[in-house]
Parts: sequence; structure tokens; C-alpha cells
Amino acid sequence: MSASTLTSPPRRALPGPRGLVWTVLRLHRTALWIWTGFVVLAAGLLLWLYGPGAAHTQHLLDTFGYAGVQEDAWTAGTIGSPFSGAYNDLFYDPASLLNIASFAVAVFAGGSLIARELENGTARLAWTQSVTPARWLAAKLAVPALFITVGTGLLVALYRMLWSAHSNLLLAGIGPRALYFSVGPATVAAPLLGLAVGVLAGLVLRRTLPALAVAGVAQSAVIAFRANSWPFQGSYQQPELSVRSRAITSTGARIPDPGCYENRACLARHDVVGFTREYLPSPDYWPRQLLETGVLLAAAAILVAVAFGVLRRTSTS
Repeated sequence: MSASTLTSPPRRALPGPRGLVWTVLRLHRTALWIWTGFVVLAAGLLLWLYGPGAAHTQHLLDTFGYAGVQEDAWTAGTIGSPFSGAYNDLFYDPASLLNIASFAVAVFAGGSLIARELENGTARLAWTQSVTPARWLAAKLAVPALFITVGTGLLVALYRMLWSAHSNLLLAGIGPRALYFSVGPATVAAPLLGLAVGVLAGLVLRRTLPALAVAGVAQSAVIAFRANSWPFQGSYQQPELSVRSRAITSTGARIPDPGCYENRACLARHDVVGFTREYLPSPDYWPRQLLETGVLLAAAAILVAVAFGVLRRTSTS
């Protein structure tokens, strides 16, 4: 038997991250696990709100109409507090988590992702080992951007599904409109802008603590601007979303809500056996979402271009 017949055929390596991508994943694996945990936690909350979390309030709506929704919110605790336990308040919590995530991305990018490596010299060490500064920065941007886009995209899809199913369980007011216009493609663009903000801060300041502080302050300003400035649907700039409410009789007819509140005798007198309620969609949603998304992505692109210019000067100095 020849030696060639004893030689086993070479194994094909499974495709996977290599080179700079693998280095970024390995170096920032803790941040990756934290991000994954955040996405799982927020997705779990959204699915709970979509399913079992909505059951009690939905029953009150079906039985007493909007009066049941109000009673559920008022008896659950302090309205507007994240600790009230009211379904109305819990509905807004994932949006708050997404804002916090946008802030955290900027802080991470400014500190751990960029400035720390410039401060301790590992970036320059990488640049001397067949890795150009431009490739190094491209990897630093591309890997987090992929995880941010996938994670926030999933959460936005779940949030829109939740809105379609149970926005009728929210108390009327400015809150539902602000939430309606704040969740969409722009929600994905906002942390991407935070990534660009943090990367630029890290490259300019080159020190971890100052970079993460500046990045956090800058992204906080972005979040505040989105909430209070046109075209980002500021909380007090627009009227409420239109609501359509009807009572359903035993014959299936839909009539105006008789205003019985929780008076079962009144409901029986009007032959009411159920209720429907829905927020009507606004034709402004997609124009404003696309405009906001374009503005945020354009700002991110400009900051990334500036970051590469700063890196070019840094690496040659």
C-alpha cells in the first residue's frame, strides 16, 4: 500500500469569521454578549406584552370598552411610572430600552471600541502587522453595525407587531402618537449614528474616559432632538392619533359607546356584548419615518467620513 493511499483527504474548514472580523469579535465578546442579552430581554418583554401580558386588559376592553382600559391603568399604580405595572405603562418600556441602547452604543464605541485601543497602543501595534489603519477602522465599524442592525431591526419588527395587535389598550393622549412615530426604520438608524458618534469621539480624544463621556453627551443630545424637534414628531407638537371606538350588540351591530362604564345593567339595557377600539393609521407615518431615517443615516455617514480623515492624520503623525 502506497503512502499516498494512507494520506487522509484534507478537511475543508467551515466558513466563519477570520482576520480582523474574528479579532473584533474576540476582543469585544463581552459587549457582544451584553448586546445579545439586551435583545433577548427586550424581545421577551415585547412578546409577553403581545401575548399573556395583554390578556387582562384586553378582557376589560372587550367587557367595558375604553372605561375598562382606563380602570386597569388607574388601579395598577401611578400612571406614567415604569414601576406602576399598568399595561399602558409597560407598553412604553421597550421604547425606553431602545433609547438606552442607543446611548450605550455611543459610549461603548467611544470608550472600549476605539479610544482604549489608541490609549494603550494596541491599535498602532495592529497597524504595524499588515493591517492598514483604514481596514482596522472599517472592521471596527462594520462588525458592531451588523449586530446593531440585526438586533434593533428584530425589536422594531416585534414592536410594530405589538402596536398592530394591542395599541387599542393604550390610554388616549399624546403618548400613543409619540410612540407610533418614534418606532420604525429610524429606530435602527439612531444607534448606528451613536456608533459613528462614539467612533469619532474616540479617534479625536484618544483617551477612554473623555471619549465615552463626550460620546454619551452627544448621543443624549441626539435622543432629545429626536423627541422634541421636527421632523421627528415632538411630543407636544402634534394632536392625538384618531381613535375609532364602537360597542357591539348581540346582533353584531356596531353602535357608539353608550357610556355605561362598568355598569353591567346599563350594558344589558343597551344590549352591548363587546367593544372594539383602534388607533387609526396616520398618512404622515412613512414620510416622517423615511425623512428621519435619511437624516440620521446621512449624519452617520458624514461622521464616519470625518472619522476616516482623522484616522489618516492620526496614523501618519
